Amino acid sequence: MSERMKAVSKEIAKQQKAKAVEYLRMLDIFKPYIQGFKQSDKVCFFENFGGFWVYQEPEIEKKMREIEEEHDCKVYAITHCKIDGDDMWSFLVVTSTPEEWGDLVYRDGNGFYAFAYTWNRSYEYGSEFGDVYIQSFGGGIRRIV
Repeated sequence: MSERMKAVSKEIAKQQKAKAVEYLRMLDIFKPYIQGFKQSDKVCFFENFGGFWVYQEPEIEKKMREIEEEHDCKVYAITHCKIDGDDMWSFLVVTSTPEEWGDLVYRDGNGFYAFAYTWNRSYEYGSEFGDVYIQSFGGGIRRIV
């Protein structure tokens, strides 16, 4: 990769992170979680609005890094829930295409649609990119089935 391409790539990554911080604020995430992301790239996962650092779950952190590398995106938050008995992890992402950023998170009623990679941990073939509907409350988020 040329030096120019590396510089462009680095600039996009910086912009992705800034956009992710904007989305975290839009979702009204607990300020210390936003600071952890801004300062140290720490990502939180949420279960029923409760937040936990993803580094506390090595398997989930590994999956997050795989998604980021494979799809050239930046994960900024994760939700975890069970849907019809399946173990679902939704990784909210900022893509590497700035033209898409205006549509990655938007308010709808009492919640938000957010673009995510949903990993069906129970059945890998059920994993995919798409919008998930989430609610924000008390500094955390949860996916609405």
